[in-house]
Amino acid sequence: MSRSLRTMLVATVALVVMLAMAAAATAQNEHFIRASGNLNNNGTLTVSFKEAGLGTNQLITYVLSADATATYVCVNRGGANPSAQNKTTVAGPVSATGTFSSGKNGQVTASLTVSPPPSDISCPPGQSLELAQVTYTNVTLTDTTNNVSIAIGGTFDSGCLLPNVRGAC
Repeated sequence: MSRSLRTMLVATVALVVMLAMAAAATAQNEHFIRASGNLNNNGTLTVSFKEAGLGTNQLITYVLSADATATYVCVNRGGANPSAQNKTTVAGPVSATGTFSSGKNGQVTASLTVSPPPSDISCPPGQSLELAQVTYTNVTLTDTTNNVSIAIGGTFDSGCLLPNVRGAC
Protein backbone atom coordinates (compact mmCIF):
# COMPACT_ATOMS: atom_id res chain seq x y z
CA MET A 1 0.00 0.00 0.00
CA SER A 2 1.40 3.35 -0.96
CA ARG A 3 2.31 5.97 1.59
CA SER A 4 -0.31 8.45 0.34
CA LEU A 5 -3.05 5.79 0.46
CA ARG A 6 -2.06 4.90 4.03
CA THR A 7 -2.11 8.57 5.03
CA MET A 8 -5.55 9.03 3.46
CA LEU A 9 -6.84 5.89 5.21
CA VAL A 10 -5.54 7.03 8.62
CA ALA A 11 -7.07 10.49 8.09
CA THR A 12 -10.43 8.96 7.12
CA VAL A 13 -10.47 6.68 10.17
CA ALA A 14 -9.58 9.63 12.42
CA LEU A 15 -12.40 11.69 10.91
CA VAL A 16 -14.93 8.87 11.40
CA VAL A 17 -13.86 8.49 15.05
CA MET A 18 -14.20 12.26 15.67
CA LEU A 19 -17.65 12.33 14.07
CA ALA A 20 -18.79 9.38 16.18
CA MET A 21 -17.54 11.07 19.35
CA ALA A 22 -19.28 14.34 18.42
CA ALA A 23 -22.55 12.51 17.80
CA ALA A 24 -22.29 10.78 21.18
CA ALA A 25 -21.55 14.08 22.92
CA THR A 26 -24.65 15.74 21.45
CA ALA A 27 -26.97 12.76 21.91
CA GLN A 28 -30.10 13.60 23.84
CA ASN A 29 -31.63 11.42 26.52
CA GLU A 30 -35.07 12.89 27.15
CA HIS A 31 -36.54 11.76 30.46
CA PHE A 32 -38.86 13.00 33.18
CA ILE A 33 -37.13 13.62 36.50
CA ARG A 34 -40.40 14.16 38.35
CA ALA A 35 -44.12 14.71 37.76
CA SER A 36 -46.84 15.05 40.37
CA GLY A 37 -50.49 16.07 40.43
CA ASN A 38 -52.37 18.39 42.74
CA LEU A 39 -56.15 18.76 42.85
CA ASN A 40 -57.06 22.42 43.36
CA ASN A 41 -59.98 23.78 45.40
CA ASN A 42 -61.79 24.85 42.21
CA GLY A 43 -61.78 21.28 40.80
CA THR A 44 -58.91 21.72 38.36
CA LEU A 45 -55.92 19.36 38.33
CA THR A 46 -52.40 20.78 38.02
CA VAL A 47 -49.44 18.57 37.12
CA SER A 48 -46.00 20.00 37.85
CA PHE A 49 -43.02 18.37 36.18
CA LYS A 50 -39.34 18.49 35.29
CA GLU A 51 -37.85 16.91 32.19
CA ALA A 52 -34.15 16.79 31.34
CA GLY A 53 -31.88 15.64 28.51
CA LEU A 54 -33.64 17.86 25.98
CA GLY A 55 -30.81 19.74 24.34
CA THR A 56 -30.19 23.47 24.55
CA ASN A 57 -32.92 26.02 23.74
CA GLN A 58 -35.39 23.55 22.27
CA LEU A 59 -39.14 24.26 22.14
CA ILE A 60 -40.88 21.25 23.70
CA THR A 61 -44.64 20.70 23.49
CA TYR A 62 -46.46 18.84 26.26
CA VAL A 63 -49.96 17.40 26.51
CA LEU A 64 -51.58 16.64 29.87
CA SER A 65 -54.50 14.25 29.45
CA ALA A 66 -56.90 12.51 31.82
CA ASP A 67 -60.32 10.91 32.08
CA ALA A 68 -62.59 13.04 34.23
CA THR A 69 -66.01 12.68 35.82
CA ALA A 70 -67.74 15.76 37.21
CA THR A 71 -71.01 16.31 39.02
CA TYR A 72 -72.72 19.67 38.64
CA VAL A 73 -75.71 21.00 40.56
CA CYS A 74 -77.97 24.02 40.44
CA VAL A 75 -77.92 25.95 43.70
CA ASN A 76 -80.77 28.26 44.70
CA ARG A 77 -80.49 31.47 46.70
CA GLY A 78 -81.26 29.50 49.86
CA GLY A 79 -78.03 27.50 49.39
CA ALA A 80 -79.66 24.21 48.39
CA ASN A 81 -79.87 21.94 45.37
CA PRO A 82 -83.67 21.94 45.10
CA SER A 83 -84.29 18.87 42.94
CA ALA A 84 -82.62 15.81 41.45
CA GLN A 85 -83.37 17.19 37.99
CA ASN A 86 -80.92 20.00 38.70
CA LYS A 87 -78.00 17.61 39.15
CA THR A 88 -75.96 15.92 36.43
CA THR A 89 -72.80 13.88 36.08
CA VAL A 90 -70.68 14.22 32.94
CA ALA A 91 -67.61 12.24 31.97
CA GLY A 92 -65.01 12.43 29.26
CA PRO A 93 -61.42 13.04 28.33
CA VAL A 94 -59.82 16.37 29.25
CA SER A 95 -56.47 17.80 28.16
CA ALA A 96 -54.21 20.83 28.23
CA THR A 97 -51.27 21.70 25.97
CA GLY A 98 -48.25 23.91 26.52
CA THR A 99 -44.96 24.66 24.80
CA PHE A 100 -41.87 25.54 26.85
CA SER A 101 -38.19 26.25 26.08
CA SER A 102 -35.52 23.92 27.44
CA GLY A 103 -33.18 26.87 27.99
CA LYS A 104 -29.43 26.59 28.09
CA ASN A 105 -29.46 23.69 30.59
CA GLY A 106 -31.61 21.38 28.41
CA GLN A 107 -34.38 21.09 31.01
CA VAL A 108 -38.01 22.15 31.33
CA THR A 109 -39.66 22.76 34.70
CA ALA A 110 -43.32 23.71 34.28
CA SER A 111 -46.96 22.96 35.09
CA LEU A 112 -50.11 22.25 33.09
CA THR A 113 -53.69 22.38 34.38
CA VAL A 114 -56.81 20.56 33.17
CA SER A 115 -60.39 21.51 34.00
CA PRO A 116 -63.42 19.26 34.56
CA PRO A 117 -65.57 18.40 31.55
CA PRO A 118 -68.26 21.07 31.03
CA SER A 119 -71.79 20.66 32.33
CA ASP A 120 -74.61 19.68 30.01
CA ILE A 121 -77.37 21.34 32.07
CA SER A 122 -78.55 24.89 32.48
CA CYS A 123 -80.07 26.20 35.68
CA PRO A 124 -83.43 27.92 36.00
CA PRO A 125 -83.51 31.66 36.74
CA GLY A 126 -82.37 32.46 40.27
CA GLN A 127 -80.07 29.41 40.50
CA SER A 128 -76.35 29.10 39.79
CA LEU A 129 -74.50 26.19 38.25
CA GLU A 130 -71.84 24.82 40.64
CA LEU A 131 -69.29 22.00 40.47
CA ALA A 132 -70.09 19.58 43.30
CA GLN A 133 -67.44 16.90 42.75
CA VAL A 134 -64.76 15.85 40.25
CA THR A 135 -62.54 12.80 39.78
CA TYR A 136 -59.54 12.41 37.46
CA THR A 137 -58.05 9.05 36.44
CA ASN A 138 -55.56 7.82 33.83
CA VAL A 139 -53.55 11.03 34.11
CA THR A 140 -50.67 11.13 31.62
CA LEU A 141 -48.13 13.79 30.68
CA THR A 142 -46.58 13.47 27.21
CA ASP A 143 -43.65 15.31 25.67
CA THR A 144 -45.04 15.19 22.12
CA THR A 145 -41.87 16.65 20.64
CA ASN A 146 -39.78 13.64 21.72
CA ASN A 147 -42.58 11.08 22.25
CA VAL A 148 -41.83 10.57 25.96
CA SER A 149 -44.67 9.98 28.46
CA ILE A 150 -45.11 9.56 32.18
CA ALA A 151 -48.19 8.29 34.01
CA ILE A 152 -49.22 10.26 37.08
CA GLY A 153 -50.36 7.45 39.35
CA GLY A 154 -53.52 7.33 41.37
CA THR A 155 -57.01 8.76 41.34
CA PHE A 156 -57.55 12.44 42.08
CA ASP A 157 -60.96 12.82 43.75
CA SER A 158 -62.15 16.15 45.12
CA GLY A 159 -64.80 14.71 47.40
CA CYS A 160 -67.69 17.08 47.99
CA LEU A 161 -66.76 20.62 46.92
CA LEU A 162 -70.06 22.03 48.25
CA PRO A 163 -70.37 20.65 51.79
CA ASN A 164 -72.69 23.50 52.86
CA VAL A 165 -75.12 23.03 49.97
CA ARG A 166 -77.99 20.76 50.98
CA GLY A 167 -78.46 17.94 48.43
CA ALA A 168 -75.32 18.72 46.41
CA CYS A 169 -73.30 15.61 47.23
